[in-house]
Amino acid sequence: MASMRDIKRRKSSIQSTQQITKAMKLVSTVKLQKAKSHAEQTDPYFNYMYHTVSSMLAKSGNINHPYLTGGDSTKKAVVVITSNRGLAGGYNSNIVKLITGNEDLKKEDLEIYAVGGKGVEGLSRRGYHIVSDDSAIMEAPSYPDAAALCKKVLDSFAKGEIGEIYLAYTHFKNTVSHEPKLIRLLPVDIKAQEETDEASNVLMNYEPNEEEALDMIIPKYVTSLFYGALVEAVASENGARMQAMDSATSNAEDMISDLSLKYNRARQGSITQELTEIIAGANAIE
Repeated sequence: MASMRDIKRRKSSIQSTQQITKAMKLVSTVKLQKAKSHAEQTDPYFNYMYHTVSSMLAKSGNINHPYLTGGDSTKKAVVVITSNRGLAGGYNSNIVKLITGNEDLKKEDLEIYAVGGKGVEGLSRRGYHIVSDDSAIMEAPSYPDAAALCKKVLDSFAKGEIGEIYLAYTHFKNTVSHEPKLIRLLPVDIKAQEETDEASNVLMNYEPNEEEALDMIIPKYVTSLFYGALVEAVASENGARMQAMDSATSNAEDMISDLSLKYNRARQGSITQELTEIIAGANAIE
């Protein structure tokens, strides 16, 4: 059985850790409120952007445009959004598993555009090729940051260096629910739909011409999805960290209670032993 000094030292250490986890929980809670509001305000726009552009391109017929054909390259670009800091439960590891556990994404074919230091660490350790590290974006995501990242990826796509563009991020559902998602941005994944409305089969007309219109639409489409993913990722990160720190604080409380009980038992045993020795000594004198 551990001595009272060891138990007391252990209890003191856990209490110090508990104070840290409490503080981190409070900080994450404050950050979450702001990030949650931002995510809820922007989410409808980005959802409509994704569905609108997908629907539009589905009605565009066979258009020969670099943003839509993707060339003959077998390389796939994956924009991976994680956090720069840990202590957020399974937030970062879930995104890494989303990439490593996907059978359609072979390691040798992937070009990783990482946003977040933990994603860089997790994927580079497993041998994935990190083309770009834009972890600084996660400190304060902005639309210009998303536009710069979009330009970088689309330039490679237009040159034929990559054939597909994917986005891996954590979708913010609510404070306690966050879902890792992997979506293909380009070429647009158009699923066959049963359309009964005659008007839905009418081809899309572009003015002044298809190429000029798509040169404007596609970058805005990709940039919007990048920015929307960044906003949701920030909210998800703070929500995950708040939950993790809350669980850590509760676990610390349980450990402190258990150690207090052990300390009291050890103290009681020590007092009993001392009394026994005193009584035995007194009896020996008599």
